Amino acid sequence: MTTPPETLAAVEKLPGAGLFLMTAEHDGARAGVLIRWVQRCSEAAPLVCVAAPTGRPIAPLIRDSRVFGLCQVPPGDRLLARKFSSAEAPDELVDEQDDPFASLRLRRLKTGAPILAASPLALDCEVARHFDLEADHELYVGLVVAAAADA
Repeated sequence: MTTPPETLAAVEKLPGAGLFLMTAEHDGARAGVLIRWVQRCSEAAPLVCVAAPTGRPIAPLIRDSRVFGLCQVPPGDRLLARKFSSAEAPDELVDEQDDPFASLRLRRLKTGAPILAASPLALDCEVARHFDLEADHELYVGLVVAAAADA
C-alpha cells in the first residue's frame, strides 16, 4: 500500500507535545478522550503511538471498529477540555444533549472515525497494535491511512 504524500507530510507535522482528542465510533455509539502523549514511531510507515487512559468508554469502540481518529486540540480550547474530560460514559444516550459531539462540526476521512472539522491537524488511523500495560494508560499503535492539516 502506498501512502499519499499529503498523509506523510501531516504525520511529519506531528508536534512533540500538545493535546489531542482521540475519537472512535462503532454501531451508532461514539466517544472521545483527551490524549497528552502522541508520538510518531516509524519513518518507513506512517505509524503513531498513542497513550490513552485506561477504563474510558472509547476502548470498546476502538476494539470493535479497529480504527480511531486523532484531532489536535487548538491551544486554549476550553470547550473540548470540558466536554471530554469525564471518565464516565452515560449508560444510554437519552438525547443529543448527552452526546459530547452533538454541537461540534465533524467530518470523515477514510475510516469513518469522527474528525473535528476545526482541528489544525487530524490523523485517521487503523489499529496496528494494542498493548494493555496494566497501568493507568494503554498503548495504541495506529497506521495513519488519511490525514488533514492546515497549510
